Amino acid sequence: MSADTIVAPATPPGTGGVGIVRISGGAVERIARTMLGSLPEPRTATYRNFRDAAGGRVDAGLSLYFPAPASFTGESVLELHGHGGPMVLSMLVDTAVELGARMAEPGEFSKRAFLNGKLDLVQAEAIADLIGSGTAQAARAALRSLSGAFSNAVDSLAERLVRLRMHVEAAIDFPEEEIDFLSDDALHAHIDDCAQAFETLLAGARQGRMLRDGFRVVIVGRPNAGKSSLLNRLSGQQAAIVTEVAGTTRDVLREQIDVDGLAVELVDTAGLREDPDRIEAEGIRRAKEALGSADTVLWIRDVTDPERETPQENLPADVPVTVVHNKIDLTGDAPGLVGDEVWLSAETGEGVDALRTRIRELAGYEGRGEGAFTARRRHLRALRRAAAHFRTGRRALAASKAGELLAEELRLSHRVLGEITGAFTADDLLGKIFSEFCIGK
Repeated sequence: MSADTIVAPATPPGTGGVGIVRISGGAVERIARTMLGSLPEPRTATYRNFRDAAGGRVDAGLSLYFPAPASFTGESVLELHGHGGPMVLSMLVDTAVELGARMAEPGEFSKRAFLNGKLDLVQAEAIADLIGSGTAQAARAALRSLSGAFSNAVDSLAERLVRLRMHVEAAIDFPEEEIDFLSDDALHAHIDDCAQAFETLLAGARQGRMLRDGFRVVIVGRPNAGKSSLLNRLSGQQAAIVTEVAGTTRDVLREQIDVDGLAVELVDTAGLREDPDRIEAEGIRRAKEALGSADTVLWIRDVTDPERETPQENLPADVPVTVVHNKIDLTGDAPGLVGDEVWLSAETGEGVDALRTRIRELAGYEGRGEGAFTARRRHLRALRRAAAHFRTGRRALAASKAGELLAEELRLSHRVLGEITGAFTADDLLGKIFSEFCIGK
């Protein structure tokens, strides 16, 4: 445990009915006696006056005391639930600092919970994911990760690898029987089981990453093709100015929408055309910049335009592009999804459901429901690395019955899986992860 005692508001900045100050560390009992007059009964909400170091009354409210190790951080924790005025919270924090605490760093309470074995790293990250959830589905998925769903899946796969390593290393210990061991049907059944477990976990993690980070859709096309009208239709509000004048949009506009539980960021951009004016040229530059971070691109085409333009060649080569034929209300074309193209009217809403379906397909989002959990990009990268080590070992076994190579690749795969939950994690990675948390968590 850390020798420092830390303090921070646990509620967001601003004015509210209730504000919470959280204190954790070895000096909690001494600070509690000074600020509250005596140590409260453990895990019992008690009404107390909150006093400063000189004994002056600062506020009054509920106090909660959690003695170590039965607390969130594993240390003794005191929470003061008072009135939610910024000055009141500041005075309470200042008093705790005067009595020996220091201001907590971002995520330091959660970091201490991890270091003291109260949470693994995935569960600690899920706290931040739950707070930052953009949809109800994402919030439920983060709660499942916090409850251990993702960690349990990773641990289960790690156990499979351990059993497989035991089988392979037993063969290596008896070289006269190694070939028979490595040709054993039970070994190959274990290998197939691990391969399937990797596929299942990777698929779940991809969905989890999508739930957490969302899916970025950049809308591009020529001026007056109906890009802003489509943004307004999908978002359900007049987020963008729409006029008959081409080039109305001069900047990048962003709106968040919910597509069956998937958080989608829509990015409306300036119309792409040759010889724009100076202001519009800056909008086009920003549009091209936005394309660099797109998960997918919607190219909006005006079906009444006789030129029937196609997507420009300077669109990202590795990002899927869907052509959206807009303004079918003016031509009588049928709405819907035809191949990988969508026919719709942003004005009337015909065909917009088909576009939502297309976005969900492009994201690979299955709406996994009660089985979903959140995952981060670092989790996916680690899973892919672990799976790559596993495949390398599997190929070595198939090619030359190389038991030693298989055993080493399984060891590396197991170690990489440990990076996900924090069994093997560098201090600099921990610092980066917890620095992204808010103060007080």
